[in-house]
Amino acid sequence: MEPESILVRGVNWLGDAIMTLPALARLREARPQAQITLLTPEKLAGLWEGQTLLDRIVSIPPGESVWSLGGRLRGGQFTTALTFPNSVRSALELWLAKVPRRIGLARPWRNILLTEPLPVRPGAVPMKKRSNSEIRAAVARKTPPRLLPPESHHVRDYLYLTSTLGASPEPIPPRLTVADWKIEAALKKFAVDTTDPRRPWLGLNAGAEYGPAKRWPVERFVETALELQASTRCRWLVFGGAADAGLAGAIAADIQRKGAPLSAMSLAGKTTLGELAALLKSCKLVLTNDTGPMHLAAAVGAPVVALFGSTSPELTGPIFSASVQIVRGPAPCAPCFRRECPIDFRCMKAITVPNVVAAARPAAMRDDR
Repeated sequence: MEPESILVRGVNWLGDAIMTLPALARLREARPQAQITLLTPEKLAGLWEGQTLLDRIVSIPPGESVWSLGGRLRGGQFTTALTFPNSVRSALELWLAKVPRRIGLARPWRNILLTEPLPVRPGAVPMKKRSNSEIRAAVARKTPPRLLPPESHHVRDYLYLTSTLGASPEPIPPRLTVADWKIEAALKKFAVDTTDPRRPWLGLNAGAEYGPAKRWPVERFVETALELQASTRCRWLVFGGAADAGLAGAIAADIQRKGAPLSAMSLAGKTTLGELAALLKSCKLVLTNDTGPMHLAAAVGAPVVALFGSTSPELTGPIFSASVQIVRGPAPCAPCFRRECPIDFRCMKAITVPNVVAAARPAAMRDDR
């Protein structure tokens, strides 16, 4: 009998990719003998290198047509395919690959491409943006922030999909393995000196690709960094993508100008995804907005202080990781899921520097890391 060969169409964004880890772990647990292939955008391929949950990675380079990709996949002899994204394209890829069993959530225009279009998971909550009028009405009524039930988390959506193949639907923390040699190589490449345990490195991520509504004010990041530096003698690695290079460079320069010389380094736009994972794991603490590197830091096991305002930790936060502390702004209009705040940014402004310092200091001062 031919071994079972499962193709999983992965998601397109870093944070979402981390949230699929529990489902992939449960799938491997349920199908230990199967050959599991992950189809992933090329920009995320480095995330999966060396992960024992998978047998093979197939990358989608930017600009490759769905017809070309379908032709490439057709020779894989896959017996089953499962798509995490809800797009028409992802279902079309599996159909063009001629996989006999194709599983995904039912959505308009793509159900005919799936052999098993699944109904929406019981308990699922869509990430619905609030309108301007809804935001203003919530502020006027002074209603408490909306707290969504734990059953709503997106991790459970991916587990629901893999449960169709016999995998357990019970959540587990996302875990990403980073080899020691990768950490050593990244530290050496960027000249991050870890020889003095009295001066630990902490991570700071002030960007958020989704939009400015998720970004805590930059001056508060700097003020927090300086307060923690004064009490712990810490140094800072400032992370971000290429688009954050200017912001991260200014933050690092500000920390050094107002604090200790050589106490901050910007690595925004300089690291590969694998190097980012390695450097985050080397940090004694990571202070971050709600963004992809937040999920990555939690998955590699770094202590994390995550700041939430316009988004919901119950829906997309790293709530299954014991090393994560959530600090959220108690605004009546939150979460609104907007890219830009249409009023006064009160959710993120409600998070004060003393709030964040109090959450971060215990981890920054621990001697066990």
